[in-house]
Amino acid sequence: MQETSIFVVKCLILSLLCQFGFISIESKSPETAVLLLNSPEEDVIVKACEAIFTFAEKGDENKVSLLGLGALDPLIRLLSHSSRAVRRGAVTALGSMAVSSEVMKALKKLNAIPSILAKLSPEEETVVHEFATLCLTHLSKDFTCKAQIFDSNGLPALIQLLSSPDPDVQKNSVEVICNLVQDYKSRLAFHKLGGIPSLLELLKSDFPVIQRLALRTLHCITTDPDSRHTFREQQGFEKLMDVLSNADFHDLHAEALQTLSNCLSDSQTLKLVHQSRGLTRLLQFLQTPNAPEVQSAAVDCLTKVAQSPESLRLLHEEEIEKVLVELLSVEDISVKTSACQAVAAMSFHLDSKDVFRDLGVVPTLTRLLRRESLKLRAAATRALYGLSHGDQLNALSIYNSGGHELLVQQLYEACPKTVASSAATLHNMAAQEAIRSSILSHGAMRALAEALKSKDTAVLLSSLLCVAELACEEDARAELRRAGGLEALVRLLHSHHQEVLKNACFAVKVCASDEPSAVELCRLGALEVLQEMTRSESRRNTFSELALNSLLKSNLSVKYSLMGRLASTDIITSGFYDAGKARTGQRVLTLEELIQQPLNQHRPVFAVFTGTGKTNDETADDGVLQTLIKEAKENVLPLTAEREQYAALARLVSEAMGGAVPEDQLHEFPWTLHLSELKFHLQSNVVPIGSIRKGIYCHRALLFKCLSDCIGLSCSLVRGDYNRAWNEVVLFDEDPPNMQRSLRRSRFIVDLMHQPGRLLDVDTPAALQYQTI
Repeated sequence: MQETSIFVVKCLILSLLCQFGFISIESKSPETAVLLLNSPEEDVIVKACEAIFTFAEKGDENKVSLLGLGALDPLIRLLSHSSRAVRRGAVTALGSMAVSSEVMKALKKLNAIPSILAKLSPEEETVVHEFATLCLTHLSKDFTCKAQIFDSNGLPALIQLLSSPDPDVQKNSVEVICNLVQDYKSRLAFHKLGGIPSLLELLKSDFPVIQRLALRTLHCITTDPDSRHTFREQQGFEKLMDVLSNADFHDLHAEALQTLSNCLSDSQTLKLVHQSRGLTRLLQFLQTPNAPEVQSAAVDCLTKVAQSPESLRLLHEEEIEKVLVELLSVEDISVKTSACQAVAAMSFHLDSKDVFRDLGVVPTLTRLLRRESLKLRAAATRALYGLSHGDQLNALSIYNSGGHELLVQQLYEACPKTVASSAATLHNMAAQEAIRSSILSHGAMRALAEALKSKDTAVLLSSLLCVAELACEEDARAELRRAGGLEALVRLLHSHHQEVLKNACFAVKVCASDEPSAVELCRLGALEVLQEMTRSESRRNTFSELALNSLLKSNLSVKYSLMGRLASTDIITSGFYDAGKARTGQRVLTLEELIQQPLNQHRPVFAVFTGTGKTNDETADDGVLQTLIKEAKENVLPLTAEREQYAALARLVSEAMGGAVPEDQLHEFPWTLHLSELKFHLQSNVVPIGSIRKGIYCHRALLFKCLSDCIGLSCSLVRGDYNRAWNEVVLFDEDPPNMQRSLRRSRFIVDLMHQPGRLLDVDTPAALQYQTI
């Protein structure tokens, strides 16, 4: 209490001394000025504020010094003083101090923004508006402060001040707005509050700094479609063209072109460009010497113009290709980058593709892939994609320039756009066999396996197509398996993005072209996902069923387990196995997994080891089967009539598996005991088909199908119930001699059990009795 009284007395004494002129508040005594901010005398406070302003203006050190002396708290409080003069003095002092980053941080902590915004009201003096907006220009550079200005409803007052008669107020206000509209919600609010007309009026300002800030703000605002519509309705395009047509405004042309580039996203603005001969003016900017920023912005505009077929034709007639090729050779990176983007846009015009090729643009773009600039490499890659799309000559030119190797390297880039364009370009090039082999030799599949792990949709779409194009080569599929690419493919089958899902199915269809890949894909769960997909109305697509069929065609063991039928075109090879009918929702295990299982009491797995082809189990051997194949080739194949061949092969199978068994004695045939003994002897649940000496329907039908496929006879394999299985064959009926062979054909079931060699007409009682119990 005593300290407070002493302080008040000191303030009163200082006030009196100042009033009667005995002392003056100078910048040499900032402590005194800060102390007098708490004076009860308005005149003293005003003089103290003036002294603080003068002191702060002399440098950043002084501003920080005032901060340390505690000037901010009383100055913020004085913003709400009843005296106009005091409010004016406080806000000017604050405005001068706010230039310092340290002061700005302190203002942020002290929650000064609402008090400063209150000074933007129409009742306040112009000088108050000037310094209040000056404070906000510095505060609005901070993300949190921008949000607070917006949440405190500061935008309407700032928009009103765009029409202030004072240029400083205009400049500060538009600068604050320019900072605010970097955020999406502020952009939308600015449009709804009707700020665009006031902004366009600032283009007429006598001060270039205000014009430039207005253009920068418009550039940001016009990223929104509704704002572009209002901009066009308010003759914004015409006002931009006035700026671009005025040589005196050359220092504003870059910002004006950047805004125009946004507006050209709309077809209506494109029409205005053509109607006003704006295209001619844009072409002139392309050749502006020593103005790379203007050239870059002009090229960006032309890229937007090139989005319509009509514009493409007009640009081609103006021989824009030659200009763009020249711009690819300038030193400025931004101009090169914009030129690459324009080449990419122009490449959709077929005639332009030919011109670019004749001008040697492909080698130039390929060289740009070696540059350090990430944006430049991304743009050059996009241009190469456009030029090679549907154009094998340009694709060959990229290859001859060594571009394929660089594109493979770029698949490891961090920039998703670069990766997506690189994969898409490689996809375009891989249609040619020689190029495809070279692409693969540089490790494309390993790189694509990594790209398939991306979360970027564009990367996934182009990488999947590239994988599908390259995977037509067996070596490529093997490399993808080793690199873990199949796991990534199966994961993408769960995608909720329809296009990604479709491309993933397409890639699986191609990758499943060989048995090792199909087996691995099934092991990873692709089969179950594709089955579910083909049943789903929402997830089924053009390639889902094709992928499923491809997977089953290359993995006949799984197909037989699931479908219970192998067609005559499904050729059994070494490594095929019959694991029985698959249970719903249960994955069919691989042969390797089944071999590794401990001995159990379940039905044996019957495996085919012909001694030819590839099996993953090198210890597997079936000498008896190999002997039977040799015997079939020697004794069955030479027979001239197909009927005789099938009958002889049926007898060979029957003899190998215990001979004919009368139907009424089938229950006495000891096949179950024989199989149990075989499993125990082999200490395995997997039994080679040739080792079975006592077999019934399902064992004999599998052996018959295997031997038929090995010697080139045609037959199917069908699973029935209760260990029944049979083979269907097709024979053509022969007409009498000297007459043309009839096209009529008949299907038969081959008897391998009761009267081996007998052919039973399908759908006859005898055939039905053979198929069922």
